[in-house]
Amino acid sequence: MSDLPGPGRGADSGLSNEVEGYLLWQSRIAEATRRAQAFVRPMEWLTTAQRTEIEQHYIADSLVQARKDLERIAARCVSLRAEYESRYRSLRRRCVGWTLAACACFTTVATLLLIL
Repeated sequence: MSDLPGPGRGADSGLSNEVEGYLLWQSRIAEATRRAQAFVRPMEWLTTAQRTEIEQHYIADSLVQARKDLERIAARCVSLRAEYESRYRSLRRRCVGWTLAACACFTTVATLLLIL
């Protein structure tokens, strides 16, 4: 569901993300429809047209809220990925630095031992 490159993602990842997104959205629609029908079921005094209109408004409202939730989650995922990548780069630099420093120390000690 994101356009971000990542490990193990080939040419088919775009299609699989589209299918995953489609299936997720269809399940949200089905859930909103079920909840709307359950909402109007106890309202026996409504006409069929009124019941349908309330269901449609309920579904539309639920889908707007679902879209907002999904967009917020997607934005947070992107934010977390950026934070993790930044942290990983920092840790990698630190690790390489310490490794180079240790190699320099060992080389210096070995050179001093050979000279003495």
